[in-house]
Amino acid sequence: MKRLVGGIIIVLLLVAFTGFSLADWKGTITIWDAPRWPDENDDKFHWIKGKIAEFEELNPGVKIELIETPWAELGDKLSIAIAGRAWPDLVPVDISGAINKGHLDQGVVEPLDDFFTAEELADFVPGALAAYSYNDKLWGIPTSMSVHVMLLNLDHFEAAGVEPPKDGKWTWDEFVETAKALTREGNYGFTTYILKGYYEAWPFFYMDGGRPIVDGKFAFDSPEAISAIQKLVDLKFVHGAAPIEMGSADVGGAFQALAREGQRHVAMGPWNSWAIATVSTEGVNYLPNVMVAEYPVGDSGKPVTIGGAGGWVIMKQPNKEKLAKVVEFAKFLSTAEEQYKFARFYGTFPSRFSTMEMDPFADQPLMKRAMEMLEFAEAVPDHPNWAQIDERIQAELQLIFAGEKTVEQGMQDAARAVERLLR
Repeated sequence: MKRLVGGIIIVLLLVAFTGFSLADWKGTITIWDAPRWPDENDDKFHWIKGKIAEFEELNPGVKIELIETPWAELGDKLSIAIAGRAWPDLVPVDISGAINKGHLDQGVVEPLDDFFTAEELADFVPGALAAYSYNDKLWGIPTSMSVHVMLLNLDHFEAAGVEPPKDGKWTWDEFVETAKALTREGNYGFTTYILKGYYEAWPFFYMDGGRPIVDGKFAFDSPEAISAIQKLVDLKFVHGAAPIEMGSADVGGAFQALAREGQRHVAMGPWNSWAIATVSTEGVNYLPNVMVAEYPVGDSGKPVTIGGAGGWVIMKQPNKEKLAKVVEFAKFLSTAEEQYKFARFYGTFPSRFSTMEMDPFADQPLMKRAMEMLEFAEAVPDHPNWAQIDERIQAELQLIFAGEKTVEQGMQDAARAVERLLR
């Protein structure tokens, strides 16, 4: 009996010190993922399907259930799942949007500090870890970094006899004159879209020094923000250098207008850096003569842009044996080698130093140029209610760019709509 009790104590001590059960957990892990880069069959989920097959083979008895979810629907779908306490196990989100600090305080996300050694953490770029840290805890695994850039189809420039910006740098006035000169024969100089959760247009709104939230208060109704938003509105309604669709929620239409073969009637557009890989790859969106440029400089004097980090978040797991297996799977998806693939094919910058040492952009000067812009990148505001605040601001911006409200009226209405969310 003493030997039996002693054996049980040893097992319990092992479990306590390691954090894992000695049993090899078996069961189903549910993962949500969104479209990545396409394969030869235009399957944008081929990467995750392949990794699932590999992991299941390495872990007999473990089944990975994939729920394919469009990026535009991911945030709302996850919010509903959290409200119903019926979340997936693993999701590809950051902790400033669909998952926010309020969710972390509520305990619906697993902290991961106990699953990483100091040596493992040292391989991550500090800014990437900071994007997934809160209250001195790590709340996810950063797998990539991104930045918004301007993409220029130089075929339009050559056809119009217009010089592109030297070294990809320009002022707002130079940008306007370029956009106007490129607007000819059914073509337009510029377009973009407005949609909650997407920020391609926002660096323009930042260029005169305005920000959406300052000292905990709504500030997109400041003179600096109003002037910047008005400048982009005028590009469409005063200068006529953007199509009537500019400022709508049509993401696909905006990209096709820039890059889709047979539909390329816009010369310039702002996009997240993932788009660089798309326009650099053979196919209907391939642009053989493309340039990466900075956002134009306004009154702030800097080519400010929006940047962020992406990765995996593990939702609350009551079964600690399952938690260990979910973490194992998340790490399996986040290795230096997988980040290399994302850098090469998905247009993201790695969050690991070991991946950077592989020099994934050795033959991609466009990505090298985009990576330089991380210096001027800012994250979206860090607020527990940011998803709702963003939705209300973007809705007013859509009305402004549709010509249904003035900039002042729209931002005043936005201020009233988000006031209670900022308390």
